[in-house]
Amino acid sequence: MPGPRLTGLGGGLFCAAVMLALGLLTEALFGASLTVYGVLFLPVCVLTALWVREGDLLIAPVVVPIAFAVGLVPVADEGGGSVPDRLMGMVTGLATQAGWLYGGTLLAGALVLVRRVRRVRRARTAGRRPAPDRAGKAPVRAGKTPVRGAAKAPARGAAKAPARGAGKAPARGAAKAPARGAAKAPARGAGKAPA
Repeated sequence: MPGPRLTGLGGGLFCAAVMLALGLLTEALFGASLTVYGVLFLPVCVLTALWVREGDLLIAPVVVPIAFAVGLVPVADEGGGSVPDRLMGMVTGLATQAGWLYGGTLLAGALVLVRRVRRVRRARTAGRRPAPDRAGKAPVRAGKTPVRGAAKAPARGAAKAPARGAGKAPARGAAKAPARGAAKAPARGAGKAPA
């Protein structure tokens, strides 16, 4: 799919910046119409869901509602333009425009879900082994000779499995093994004269 590939943070910044710009534009051109703002919110949701890279897909439905609230700041105004008036306008705007907010979030979530399903299917088909031939044996890759019963050798640099009991804490009261070259400590009661 052509287009930018945004990280999770980049997708959030993109969405918030575009919604803030659209909020300022809506206030300037349409007299702070919340309906126009809500309609403009939907294409931003679609773009955010499509442009986020596949590793960060789940971030799109999270940042979209946050960006809606960020862009609502210039649009929401309840009179004088003071801070309490703006806050009251934000609460009112979020309450009255919840349909646009939920619709855009669901749209972003649905697009992300479709992209995720397609990614999983693509990974499954890429990871499939070749189908066996008529004799029931899997075809051999070029340069590889199958050996019956041979164990697969570990890859280079692979760590060896620890020995049994390695890494376990010693039992309570068990004596600790002395370090190499260290003198052995006398046993309890050794060296005392009998009474």
